[in-house]
Amino acid sequence: MSQNPQQQPQQSQQQKKSKKAAAQEALISPPWFPDAQWHVRTLGFIYAALIVAYFGVSHALSRLPKPYHLRRIPMEMTPWLNPGGKVHLPEEQLKTPPDDATTAPIK
Repeated sequence: MSQNPQQQPQQSQQQKKSKKAAAQEALISPPWFPDAQWHVRTLGFIYAALIVAYFGVSHALSRLPKPYHLRRIPMEMTPWLNPGGKVHLPEEQLKTPPDDATTAPIK
């Protein structure tokens, strides 16, 4: 019934060795590791979802009633959005209007 005293240290050494081997194996080879193909596929799904969401939201916003609809910004206000080229205002339109002596001051 009682174990041989020599067997106890031998069993504990085997347990230590098996624990060390298991720890080494866990460190060396993880159960799953993402490779390049997984990254490409995942990023593809993310980009596709973002593109679909963008066009879906854009379409939904274009269907809103008048005060909430998407509006067209005049080219003079945003010349960097003009794809056809540069839009320049004449020098007279860039200056502030002169004070007219005939207008009454606003109180």
